[in-house]
Amino acid sequence: MTNPSGNHVRATIVGSLPKPSWLCGPGEMFANWRLSGSALNEGKEDAVRVWVADQEKAGLDVVTDGEQRRRHYIWGFYEGLEGIDTVNLGKRMQRGGRYHKEISAARLVAQPEWRGPIFADAMRATRAMTGKPIKVTLPGPMTIVDSLIDTIGGRSEEQLAFRFAELLNQEALALQQAGASVIQFDEPAFNVYVDKVKDWGMAALERATQGVTVTKAVHICYGYGTEDVKRWKTANTDWTHYDATLPLLAKSSIDQVSIETAASGVDVSVIEALRGKDVLLGVVDVGNDTVETAETVAGRLHAALKYTDPGHLFACTDCGMMPLSRQAAAGKLRALAEGAALVNATM
Repeated sequence: MTNPSGNHVRATIVGSLPKPSWLCGPGEMFANWRLSGSALNEGKEDAVRVWVADQEKAGLDVVTDGEQRRRHYIWGFYEGLEGIDTVNLGKRMQRGGRYHKEISAARLVAQPEWRGPIFADAMRATRAMTGKPIKVTLPGPMTIVDSLIDTIGGRSEEQLAFRFAELLNQEALALQQAGASVIQFDEPAFNVYVDKVKDWGMAALERATQGVTVTKAVHICYGYGTEDVKRWKTANTDWTHYDATLPLLAKSSIDQVSIETAASGVDVSVIEALRGKDVLLGVVDVGNDTVETAETVAGRLHAALKYTDPGHLFACTDCGMMPLSRQAAAGKLRALAEGAALVNATM
């Protein structure tokens, strides 16, 4: 029996995809562009066009621009604001020192201000490339504060997070007007500072989404598939962070929650706390170039259907695929859609 429309498992990705070699070196976390001026703009648009077409060809239900126009998922937002220096960097610990003792970080040097839409024109350009729903990603306020050196001071982490939540909200509303179907806030910090999430992180996220009427999503993961992150995952024994954060999100206005399960020790049963919300389930590991089979993806989705309904389940990546090879990422796109199709064929 064919699964009825509106009650089937769908497929999408977290957001990022590998940048082609004409833009930067493979897997560069903070991309140094190989082009400049109009050639750079043209190269970015070509990269978006390639990946939108690949997502459509693979059969994804919701597509992204692959974050091809951004140096980094957070810095792309920084660079559109006043008051942040992304050239003269400093060092700080982030994510509680989970992966590094310290890391290069942009500096807050003046009052942060939103000077107008940052990604809206890019959203319109992507919109012209496809008839599919488009998701746009933004860094969440807690993750922004955890990734920035505040050289001004005078504000608590909470106060600074709410300031950035206000700026994110302005950008989200502009993206909504530009035609975004889904606006996703990336909050890996939610899996690190669970007490702060309860105290003020959830409230800051709600402030960032205020007035947004399109689908609102949050992505919570354990990091990109880089060597440092994989080393931590191999040694980690505590995967209870979702037990704290998901019940809070269940009570929120967020529509979709993206979580990691493929490359971690997370028990998929945690998603039961999100019944009624869309779950973007990480069923594809972004830490290696091995392409999962459709059957592997389908098996992971079937396991999840004990705890959520098919109409609320998306086959998704654990995190962004930026560090992977283009060939592997394209294969994983197909695996997501084919795995979802196998599940739908059984319902």
